[in-house]
Amino acid sequence: METNITAPPHGGGQPLLHQKGAETQTFGTLKQLPIGLGHDTRMYACQRLNRVLADTQILYSLYKKHHWLMRGATFYSLHLMLDKHAEAQLAIVDALAERIQSLGGVAVGDPRHVVELTSIPRPPDGVEPVPVMLSRLLDAHERILIDARDAAARLSGEGDEGSADLLVSDVIRTGEAQVWFLAEHLVDTPLVHG
Repeated sequence: METNITAPPHGGGQPLLHQKGAETQTFGTLKQLPIGLGHDTRMYACQRLNRVLADTQILYSLYKKHHWLMRGATFYSLHLMLDKHAEAQLAIVDALAERIQSLGGVAVGDPRHVVELTSIPRPPDGVEPVPVMLSRLLDAHERILIDARDAAARLSGEGDEGSADLLVSDVIRTGEAQVWFLAEHLVDTPLVHG
């Protein structure tokens, strides 16, 4: 038996470009998922996690910016450390976004939307002295840590242990360790004694 194969419409393997369509889920809404958490708990969790996510995306960007703009005698070690910290923050960004999605929400992803949600002030576009850049990172961390601690406590009280655990295990523990490493670079200790 022979099968008659005809060419598909639109010229075969040609990609269908410039497609448009309506949003299938708007930001700030939930789809129902059978995960054992009520609508209000999941809605609150998504709101809190999206705030932490927006701030963490900004922190990641600050780490990359300062990684590129390091100067001075400690350039090499700071350049490497800031890049390592940025990689850890990027992993947290992914974990937060996936948690929001697993709750049925929509994770903030567009940088222009992130700017609308973040609490971290915008730095100057140019280069700042190294201690100022490090202080800027410490301030961003502190803002995230305060918010993450509050969110973890409230979400745990609501029965969302998964979100609380993510905030404590990833956001808070990683942030605290990174703050320690950054702050030690601001101790006024000479490189050599004369």
